[in-house]
Amino acid sequence: MNKQPQITEKTRQRFIEVFCELYSQKPIEKISVQEIANKSGYNRSTFYQYFTDIYELVDSVENDLLNEMKQELTNKELSVHTVQDTLSCLGKREHLQVLNALLGDYGSVRFLKRLKQEFILDQYLNIPQNHSLTPYFIEFYLTTTLSLFRLWLQRGKDIPPEEFIRLAENLYSRGITTYT
Repeated sequence: MNKQPQITEKTRQRFIEVFCELYSQKPIEKISVQEIANKSGYNRSTFYQYFTDIYELVDSVENDLLNEMKQELTNKELSVHTVQDTLSCLGKREHLQVLNALLGDYGSVRFLKRLKQEFILDQYLNIPQNHSLTPYFIEFYLTTTLSLFRLWLQRGKDIPPEEFIRLAENLYSRGITTYT
């Protein structure tokens, strides 16, 4: 008997939602398949129809988010605003629950590395090319931007997205002295 695709996707999404809720509250090692199944309203065997374990679930969550971002960014023209475009994409309401989990206190360092790889920066930043320090410049820019973004999420997006992006740009170009 074939299941209806809408029901199958709804069940899969429910597992993802519950996982993200739990992952934003505690480390992945403290989350059990039984807990996800119970909170989802399904049994463990249903969970295993979709995922082999919690780690496959987190891989699926990461891959889904990165693929959605790639698709959305592919539809935009490449510009000097690649990082800003990516932050805007990440800041969308439909991504927030996943991002709060993946970038939260118990989030995935591996996801941060994968996210950094999605940024094609060296050609867009005003930094020396083929310089021995270029990887450090890029790492500084990306790490700082992602940390600011993480803080913005944790603060409940307390400033509008456009203002957040402008703040990040100003901090890079002028530093904090313009705000003090």
